[in-house]
Amino acid sequence: MTSSSQEPALQQDVKPEGKVEAKPEGKQERGKQRSSLGDRIYHLLYSRIVNGEYPTNQKLPPELVLAEEFGVSRPVLRGALERLRDEGLLYSRQGAGSYVRRPQQAALGFARVETIADIQRCYEFRITIETDAAYHAALRHNPDALREIKDALDLLDAATGSLKHREDADYAFHMAVVRASNNHFYETSLRALREHIQVGMKMHGQSLMSDGPRGLEQAYAEHKGIYEAIVGRDAAAAKAAMMQHINNSRDRLFGGGMINLSLGQ
Repeated sequence: MTSSSQEPALQQDVKPEGKVEAKPEGKQERGKQRSSLGDRIYHLLYSRIVNGEYPTNQKLPPELVLAEEFGVSRPVLRGALERLRDEGLLYSRQGAGSYVRRPQQAALGFARVETIADIQRCYEFRITIETDAAYHAALRHNPDALREIKDALDLLDAATGSLKHREDADYAFHMAVVRASNNHFYETSLRALREHIQVGMKMHGQSLMSDGPRGLEQAYAEHKGIYEAIVGRDAAAAKAAMMQHINNSRDRLFGGGMINLSLGQ
């Protein structure tokens, strides 16, 4: 991990005589951190609105609930909400809270999965974004992010012990890894692909079940390996583990018989 990924702990003042004096983090630095945190909450809420997780005309959860969910103060949350209101994505009803307004521009979206080739394409795209997301998650995670990944992993563990496959827990695990990367572009993309990914996960789960306990245990071991690499802040190992898992999932589903997607001559 490079030092450029870390927030500076000290500010420096240049004195008239040319000397540089270091001083503890002050109000200006705290203000920058608060602004950065507000940007993150803004992007998270924005992605939920444009991807339909908060439908048009639905009331948002109370500020206290959202602040606790995101782990931020109410002033930080209110700043993000104000930006969304200024952009026309939210409107207020006096004494009743904030409501979602239909986005004026088209949200990020993808055509429905209609063929097996589409599932293969979805796996290719996931390999592209989720491997790098796992890399950054290993470098940037905090205790809350790790807890979210571990909670999803525990659900997968319980399902494996019961000889079941849970697409919801599987998707939650991958979403938690993406959120731990602290990059809203990854999260928005994965949310937009939710239905497409779950189609592949459902079919993958069926292939695992046909292989009995061994297939389920192997898939769980792959998820556990991703988690352990992230916990250990081993970015290269996390990226490799995620790539191996998605490749293995695709190969288990397609049985090694990939579709030729060449455009030809």
